[in-house]
Amino acid sequence: MVLAVLVVVGGFAAATASAIPNDGAAPTVIQNISLNSIPGAAVEVADGGPESGPPAWVSILPPLFAIALALLFRHVLVALTLGVWLGAFLISGLSPFASFARLLDTYVVNAIADRGHASILVFSLLLGGMLGLMTQSGGAKGLASWVSTDGTSRRRGQLTTWFLGLLVFFDDYANSLLVGSSMRPVTDRLRISREKLAFLVDATAAPVASLALISSWIGVEVGYIGDQFTHLGIERDAYLTFIETIPFRFYPILMLIFVAWIAFRGRDFGPMLRAERRALEEGLLARAGAQPASDFHEESVPEELPGRPMNALIPVVVVVFVAAIGIYVDGRAKVLSAGMEPSLRAIVGEASSSAAILWGTGAGCLAALALSVWSGALSFGKSIEAWMSGMRSMLFAAVILVLAWSLGAVCRDLDTASFLIGAVGDWIAPAWIPATVFVMAALVSFATGTSWGTMAILFPLVVPLAHEIAPGNETILFGTVSSILAGSVWGDHCSPISDTTVLSSMATSCDHMDHVRTQLPYALFIGGVSLLCAELPVAAGWYGPWVGLLLGAAVMIGAFELLSRPVRR
Repeated sequence: MVLAVLVVVGGFAAATASAIPNDGAAPTVIQNISLNSIPGAAVEVADGGPESGPPAWVSILPPLFAIALALLFRHVLVALTLGVWLGAFLISGLSPFASFARLLDTYVVNAIADRGHASILVFSLLLGGMLGLMTQSGGAKGLASWVSTDGTSRRRGQLTTWFLGLLVFFDDYANSLLVGSSMRPVTDRLRISREKLAFLVDATAAPVASLALISSWIGVEVGYIGDQFTHLGIERDAYLTFIETIPFRFYPILMLIFVAWIAFRGRDFGPMLRAERRALEEGLLARAGAQPASDFHEESVPEELPGRPMNALIPVVVVVFVAAIGIYVDGRAKVLSAGMEPSLRAIVGEASSSAAILWGTGAGCLAALALSVWSGALSFGKSIEAWMSGMRSMLFAAVILVLAWSLGAVCRDLDTASFLIGAVGDWIAPAWIPATVFVMAALVSFATGTSWGTMAILFPLVVPLAHEIAPGNETILFGTVSSILAGSVWGDHCSPISDTTVLSSMATSCDHMDHVRTQLPYALFIGGVSLLCAELPVAAGWYGPWVGLLLGAAVMIGAFELLSRPVRR
């Protein structure tokens, strides 16, 4: 019932955002498309004259249609394609021929042509090539051989995945792809389901990146806060405010605690419990008939090839090291050229994280190639074949990403975000603002599949609203700012069209819709606890944010223990 409500209301939250890249680049603007070409109700334009336009509710149809089809039938490519086509159909004046043309020549092409999107695609393909080399040269086999298979090793494997997720805090995309791909051979050996691994990766990546004081998120988040403070005349430091809002980020913090707890306890509930028991008792890491978002053929590695763990570890270390150095060098150069003080905060904020990650992944490919040839595992020609094979394994997920970005562009062009927010602006009480913003951000993020796009939409709309309704109330201000950030992550975790959700499926070779179905109950569970135990009471002044976190964690753990069952019968 809760899922049905979320899907329906999520459609109403379909927003103007496209998937904004991690370096803060502006979204692609689609030209020569006007909603005025769609027959519908008369609307008032800027000069006050009536002009033909669609009723506001039509904007729910493309994302709602795509999400419903994906959840019901698990054919995510078909669902996304039909969702984009429906949006193009509405925008192009209900012409089936024009809508088919706009699907291809406008939405898909612009999704690929966007610089930020292209960086993610190239990064994914390069990483796939690196993983193909690591696998075929015995690196994954050697990494898995380090892991024992006694009764407690499943716990260690899951906790290790969570801990690595905390270490790769500088970017959620890099987190999902590096941790998921590195731990997959280990968790496969331990009979941990692909669905569980995808959840551990996805539920750690965005929360830790959104909370970290140094990450690809920090510059954008501080920028949004600073823009609104300048506009409203609020004399506060944006970075200090970001730090002060961290205790109010109830959902990301509780989710990180929850991931560690379920890994430690060896218990699950709902679809995840069934997936884990299938993997443990039947040895089926994925359900029968599943279609993995990527497919790295460990079984094609010759049995006689010795395991070489360094062939897997060294390329990953190279990626992280080169990316970190790249962020520092690029950011420092930009800070100095602008005449700013070269503090670490300014350097990370100015750096292009997407470029640095590309440099790191390219260096990782070279390291994997050199190790493959130098160790004698593969000849140079076979190494190139393994690299190409790894890139081909990413094709399915790359197509999903392009279609998800295209659907985000459709949502932006149909624009219902202002309608959704305007509907509550006149009657909302101050104590309800953070909780309402939290749900609103989740709905917009769910329908559009982008945390960054949701933040871009909501910051200029709800921060002025909170300042006007509750001027000088720091609890409401901090709660509103943090609710935008936390709610965006919550909706992203629930959405099948989220880019980070797709990347987690890709990195773990998990069927994408299986990942969504098993993660969704957990995301809704943590979101509900955050709302009832922290968002509402803290804004009402019943207790402070730290008490809200402690109480939320206690309720979360207690409820989980009642709902869950041991995976090992």
